[in-house]
Amino acid sequence: MAKLLSCVLGPRLYKIYRERDSERPSSGVSETPTPVTTPPSSSWDTYYQPRALEKHADSILALASVFWSISYYSSPFAFFYLYRKGYLSLSKVVPFSHYAGTLLLLLAGVACLRGIGRWTNPQYRQFITILEATHRNQSAENRKQLSNYNFDFRSWPVDFHWEEPSSRKESRGGPSRRGVALLRPEPLHRGTADTFLNQVKKLPCQITSFLVAHTLGRRMLYPGSVYLLQKALMPVLLQGQARLVEECNGRRAKLLACDGNEIDTMFVDRRGTAEPQGQKLVICCEGNAGFYEVGCVSTPLEAGYSVLGWNHPGFAGSTGVPFPQNEANAMDVVVQFAIHRLGFQPQDIIIYAWSIGGFTATWAAMSYPDISAVILDASFDDLVPLALKVMPDSWRGLVTRTVRQHLNLNNAEQLCRYQGPVLLIRRTKDEIITTTVPEDVMSNRGNDLLLKLLQHRYPRVMAEEGLQVVKQWLEASSQLEEASIYSRFEVEEDWCLSVLRSYQAEHGPDFPWSVGEDMSADGRRQLALFLAQKHLHNFEATHCTPLPTQNFQMPWHL
Repeated sequence: MAKLLSCVLGPRLYKIYRERDSERPSSGVSETPTPVTTPPSSSWDTYYQPRALEKHADSILALASVFWSISYYSSPFAFFYLYRKGYLSLSKVVPFSHYAGTLLLLLAGVACLRGIGRWTNPQYRQFITILEATHRNQSAENRKQLSNYNFDFRSWPVDFHWEEPSSRKESRGGPSRRGVALLRPEPLHRGTADTFLNQVKKLPCQITSFLVAHTLGRRMLYPGSVYLLQKALMPVLLQGQARLVEECNGRRAKLLACDGNEIDTMFVDRRGTAEPQGQKLVICCEGNAGFYEVGCVSTPLEAGYSVLGWNHPGFAGSTGVPFPQNEANAMDVVVQFAIHRLGFQPQDIIIYAWSIGGFTATWAAMSYPDISAVILDASFDDLVPLALKVMPDSWRGLVTRTVRQHLNLNNAEQLCRYQGPVLLIRRTKDEIITTTVPEDVMSNRGNDLLLKLLQHRYPRVMAEEGLQVVKQWLEASSQLEEASIYSRFEVEEDWCLSVLRSYQAEHGPDFPWSVGEDMSADGRRQLALFLAQKHLHNFEATHCTPLPTQNFQMPWHL
């Protein structure tokens, strides 16, 4: 009876992975020291095969879940309609509650039938036995057996806790349960006394901004967190997980962040291979509708690096909602996991981000300054200009206030706090982070990210002459145009390198540098073009085109 109850309440099982042993085709990935124990019956198909009763009951419950999600998103309009028609009176609500109660009882009965179907299936019974044993005793052997199954991630045991590193427990300077530190926007009207009367006047605007951010705004900014989209992508995500686990020997783990959110991660270890780049770990930060199962992790994987992918809060197996604070909390526990559990030094970690993932990447670079390098692909400097592009002009004040208070993705500000090597990849046909049309390469917000970074690091070089020539170079949308501008100003790379190395030897590596202070206008132009070319590479593609391996290069550094 206890096993039957476990089958009724247990998670949905999606897949049983193929055996991962030394006889499978080599993928260039090192094997784990001890082979993973697989289910004893090798005749079982790798996709879990539910019995008819479980299969049909699952279909009914899945349909009910979709209807509930649609009802949730349309509830404001439904309530408004019912109110206008007079259906919210007590005489109408009571019968409706009876219908709802009957429906819930029927669904509970369907769930019990599904549990009986699972109980009659030896595959599921063995899985639930392993899951219960792992929850009771999280030994290495139990975890290895559990890793052979892909199931509802909510039932996966926690592998790493944000407080697990001993330095976190002993130090008061680490993150609290309220979250890690973020850069806060300055007040819109500086110098104005924030009296009680002013606070009362601002209250309606603050309430409106809060409602917009937590309803429409968050879902527009992170469409991947919408349940219906995840439901539609589920087969693709399961296939992507299977590829990472079976072909790349990936290891899935659940991390508990300081805000209580559970973060879904996948680690592929290449340290045991002959490729030197396998000693480096690339932490991948996905876009606003990206998942590690099918996202940008494929590029560093194909390049031979060790890779750690993770999903935003509210995406696939990760819980929570993807607000900036939750995003930073998630990134913090991911970096801690890489250092304290996976055993990588910060100097061996590279942060690679695509699109909106630039926020968590720049936060990690700012918060962990010893990280080796940062690569930002198709990212932007600030969210406000992009938000204003897609909203009515009459909403300008509301949009700006909402972004600054609740959705402040200040990538450039965070990146300027990082002292290490940076590479920006600008897509010349990007239709997402341009503020006009994709063909207008000068409206690409990656340009502003580059300019702000160079102006912070080399303020004397990026004075009037340097800024003007870099803008001319950014107007180039092809390699031929770039080379033409570069040759027109006769940039001598050896001279630029000698100037920068001499300054670094004399003044140290910390930015900002005052190099270029006593330099001629021609010298500043040469140096500005040289630095721009080293920090930004063009990729002739649209926003969502996968980055080829040959374009994944380590950033330049002296």
